Amino acid sequence: MNVPNQNATVLLVDDELMVARSLQSLLQLETDWNVLTFSEPERAIEELDRREVDVILSDFLMPIMDGITMLERAKEKQPFASRILLTGYADKANAIRAINEAGLYYYLEKPWDNAHLKLVVRNAVERARLIRDLDGRIAELEQARGELRDIRGKLIRAFL
Repeated sequence: MNVPNQNATVLLVDDELMVARSLQSLLQLETDWNVLTFSEPERAIEELDRREVDVILSDFLMPIMDGITMLERAKEKQPFASRILLTGYADKANAIRAINEAGLYYYLEKPWDNAHLKLVVRNAVERARLIRDLDGRIAELEQARGELRDIRGKLIRAFL
């Protein structure tokens, strides 16, 4: 089983460079997580083809692609990663849309509280790791089930 918060990778997307750098600095200074920062959602999505991440933290309003669309595309590439939407424009309709379309883990409003943000991301890392671990265990059980089925078939043939 993975250690929940060690060597985690967080992919951060915000078109406002100052916000992105602020979040990156906070997470890198106060955790041992690897933080990948992008100002363009398209480049962040391309990165998801190259490396596994635990958490995807995206701004909502960006010029080319909104955060919900970005997280929805990210979900297709890495379904086990926890997805967090960060927004300064909180509204119930977009929160519901994000939950339904992007499988949102959490909806954070700007300005954020640093302690709360770290707690949310830490829990998101643990969630992603637990889901990956569970998926691996399910695959092991399915393989063992197939092997038992083969043994059962051989035993039945041997005694008939």
